[in-house]
Amino acid sequence: MDAIVILKKYEKLVYFILILLFALIVAFSICELIYLVALSLVVDTPLLLENHELLNIFGYFLLVLIGVELLATIAAYISDKVIHVEIVILVAIIATVRGVILVDTNTINALNMFGIAAIIFTLCSGYYFLSKGGLIGRQQNGNNTHFTLQSSADQESRQVREEPAKHRRRIRKYSK
Repeated sequence: MDAIVILKKYEKLVYFILILLFALIVAFSICELIYLVALSLVVDTPLLLENHELLNIFGYFLLVLIGVELLATIAAYISDKVIHVEIVILVAIIATVRGVILVDTNTINALNMFGIAAIIFTLCSGYYFLSKGGLIGRQQNGNNTHFTLQSSADQESRQVREEPAKHRRRIRKYSK
């Protein structure tokens, strides 16, 4: 066997193990979130959530959401061999917002708050410019729409690959 083939098989094995472990972590996190909600709603104060409990649940919920999005990022990379930039930026936005929700406004200083605001503004601006600037291309797969970072060379090579397929469809249409 060639060394490259062995390396590719090893890479696929590592990806499979990573996805399996990450899916296991997300599953246990969901179970713990269910436990936290049940404990907060039933045991401590029946059907009444206090502010700290709400913040704890929302923070954990966003943490699970971050885990699911990271799992989707890894799966998208494995299937397409493309890093989906918009998912990475969205995960960063969710993580930053989670930090904002969990921050204690009594102990944080104004400079840190401005720093967090600048990070959120930068991430949201980056996502906006990527989506509006045409750098994120849409790919339709069934019911899912994926965005990928595209250069003009990628778009030209896709057009070159798609041209023969269009001509074959026309030939089949007229030959029937």
